[in-house]
Amino acid sequence: MHDLGANFEAVILDATQARSLKVTEIIQQLWSGYGKVLRIQLREGSVETVVVKHVCMPNVHNHPRGWNSTLSHERKVRSYEVEIAWYRDWSERCISESRLPRCLAYKCIDEEVLIVLEDLDQAGFPARLDHVEWRQIEICLWWLAQFHAIYMGEAPRGLWSVGTYWHLETRPEELASLKDLSLKGAAHSIDARLKAAQYQTFVHGDAKLANFCFSEDGERVAAVDFQYVGGGCGMKDVAYFIGSCLNERACVRREEALLDCYFTGLRKALAQQQPEIDALAVVTEWRELFPWAWTDFHRFLKGWSPRHWKINGYSERLAAKVVASL
Repeated sequence: MHDLGANFEAVILDATQARSLKVTEIIQQLWSGYGKVLRIQLREGSVETVVVKHVCMPNVHNHPRGWNSTLSHERKVRSYEVEIAWYRDWSERCISESRLPRCLAYKCIDEEVLIVLEDLDQAGFPARLDHVEWRQIEICLWWLAQFHAIYMGEAPRGLWSVGTYWHLETRPEELASLKDLSLKGAAHSIDARLKAAQYQTFVHGDAKLANFCFSEDGERVAAVDFQYVGGGCGMKDVAYFIGSCLNERACVRREEALLDCYFTGLRKALAQQQPEIDALAVVTEWRELFPWAWTDFHRFLKGWSPRHWKINGYSERLAAKVVASL
């Protein structure tokens, strides 16, 4: 089904004390043909299964939307370096509060990367949802609130200095392609405003619904895919998550309730994790930055894929207000 090679098989066997292994499922192909995520069954190991991210740098880049530049390749290579740094240096601090898979091993050999992770299906998070009710949205927003509280004020050593995969400095090609000239002209000012926020944390960087794994009853959640974790305002994650699971009408109707839910969670998490931080000051600053974070992603999306379904009237109105404020 998929050949890991003897060296990588040895890494997995050593990490799990297993006698043998078998690839039982290709969970997904990595973006642009950079490898696969696999489920591996183990014989007589410390665990029954693991999930492995096996990255193989392609000779020919095959981006599904045509972005095949050297810069795009370098960004992806860096993202896997960041993911290893995340699991090696930072992830243990949030496993109990904001659940994610434990990293059992990692290895880099030439143009290949292997990351061996706890199987969240076996850990009690087997459900993947493409449609969510309010309760699941609430749980994900609380996950983000805990995550942001834990890393509030930390310098993102080894991670992206500015997290998210759409960050302006890593997306000059998409900015050059942007036809919305007012938004294009405001892009650097929007980026600067978000960077200038007094309260900075770590952002997950790709906190879409597809990267959350739910328990069978939908009452617990864990997150995966930390390639773009780095510094930033937590509103980037919140805006991106909301846009990943709600349509325009729901965004309009529920905006206030969604932000209230997240900020209630953030205040409680800060009181527990970092009580010395003025939670009210964080909430006040970040609530004002929500439209800016939304517009920052909207800027990327309109340059990257102008006909994308997420480009709607709600996004256009938020962006127009931000641009007008400049």
